Amino acid sequence: MPVDEATVRRIAHLARIAVTDEEAAHLEGELNSILHWVEQLGQVDTAGVAPMTGAVEHSREMRADVVDDGGYPEQIVANAPESDENYFLVPKVVE
Repeated sequence: MPVDEATVRRIAHLARIAVTDEEAAHLEGELNSILHWVEQLGQVDTAGVAPMTGAVEHSREMRADVVDDGGYPEQIVANAPESDENYFLVPKVVE
């Protein structure tokens, strides 16, 4: 899909970038070369390549997903300016 000058101006308008006539001609070539490079990536054979999230493989140990209060609510609210029955008390914001 080749990019023409009208497309360059539309992209510049959407990006809120001021583009002169000389810059539009230059950007047309730049965008076309970028799109050509992306098309080449589509031709790469990735049949035997496993998907990855980074360059270094690492694994995380999974833990059980359970709801837990920590077992020490008194210690959690110990430094709170105000608390009541292990709940934080905060000043009223809306009247």
